[in-house]
Amino acid sequence: MDEPEGFEEGSRDSGSGRFGGSVRAVGRALRLPVTGTVRGIRRATHAHGAGESGLGKLIELHAVNGAGDVMITVALASTVFFSVPTDEARGRVALYLAITMAPFTVLAPVIGPLLDRLPHGRRAAMAAAMLARALLALVIAGAAAGGGLELYPAALGVLVASKAYGVVRSAVVPRLLPPRFSLVKANSRVTLGGLLATGAAAPVGAGLHLVGPRWPLYGAFVIFVGGTFLSFSLPPKVDSARGEDRALLAADTGRLHGPRREGAKRPGLRTVGTAVTHALAANAALRCLSGFLIFFLAFLLREHPLAGASAAVSLGMVGAAAGAGNALGTAVGAWLRSRAPEVIIVTVVAIVLGVAVTAAVFFGAFLVACLAAVAGFGQALAKLSLDALIQRDVPELVRTSAFARSETLLQMSWVLGGAIGIVLPLNGLLGLAVGAAIVAAGWLSTVRGLLASARHGAPDRPGTAV
Repeated sequence: MDEPEGFEEGSRDSGSGRFGGSVRAVGRALRLPVTGTVRGIRRATHAHGAGESGLGKLIELHAVNGAGDVMITVALASTVFFSVPTDEARGRVALYLAITMAPFTVLAPVIGPLLDRLPHGRRAAMAAAMLARALLALVIAGAAAGGGLELYPAALGVLVASKAYGVVRSAVVPRLLPPRFSLVKANSRVTLGGLLATGAAAPVGAGLHLVGPRWPLYGAFVIFVGGTFLSFSLPPKVDSARGEDRALLAADTGRLHGPRREGAKRPGLRTVGTAVTHALAANAALRCLSGFLIFFLAFLLREHPLAGASAAVSLGMVGAAAGAGNALGTAVGAWLRSRAPEVIIVTVVAIVLGVAVTAAVFFGAFLVACLAAVAGFGQALAKLSLDALIQRDVPELVRTSAFARSETLLQMSWVLGGAIGIVLPLNGLLGLAVGAAIVAAGWLSTVRGLLASARHGAPDRPGTAV
């Protein structure tokens, strides 16, 4: 019996259709983990109006920033720290600090005021900071391979570009607040996004390092190039400086002349009250402790690892504890919002001080990890409380500038703490005692003023310059 015309051709079409459908199904199954993860991240970052306001884009950009920075950190740590014996590593890191951190400390106070004068190009400034780090990652890759001295100026350039990005980001957040969103909650979301990205990128960077010492830097290049384009996806309103002015400190008011000097009595120009300055000093102590612990424990644990663990595992455990504490502090800060920020700062600094004293007296592996976790927790929560005080006590006219200047001081405090950690002998009791003394100095000098501010409650904006 003859087959109907077109039967064989239809069978072939049907078979090829089934094969094509199977290929598409397999493709969808392979893409699902990636696309599902991306959609899940996008839903989380754009929730509660963050997508409409543009805050979600900033959260994603900060995550890219954190991932790129940790790639460069992994590469530099392997080049400067892990590749040589401990004594030589201390010399290398000291040289690294001298060549990079010392000029950075001089440049850091300039970056904030300089960017204050360029408020209309914030997206371009963030993109430039990303692109600069992408190119410098390639320079560092070449220097690491050939042992060239260009490693140090390139690392300085990375620090300056990272600082510039941080200053601009602090100024951008208030522009992207969704309706009924506090600044503390917005900053906590941005910070948490960066922390999660850092935690995810760190093992990727370590894996790339196993392929070759330059591969984490190539990864950083790709990430920062993506961040360059992502910077321009922020809403155009972040480039607007409408209604803004520069926050002035007491030292600035003495340099005013002409019409601006006559206008210096306006509440908008004397903006930083005593509550903010005391909170900033307490945060500086915690940031100084953070820098100190990073450098001191890095060398201490390399020479004297935690019980039953190698040096690399010991450093990983302490780093993981600090990261977990930081993430927890950020989450708690978002939950507390802006409730009694002065009391929160006093309390968390006191807790960090208590743990530091305990770890110094009863030095041991568990207490070292606890101190790292509590220090990370305290730093994150105190910083969010400082943000709440700036939002409460500083007029909106100059709030973005106040954020930029406060971040500059905190960065310089971290550098100071790191320098102290480098020069100390590798004695655990002595080192943690010094760490406790740093926190005690910040707490004792600010507790009275913060508690007095909490009792009075009302901000003291006019006439209280610092």
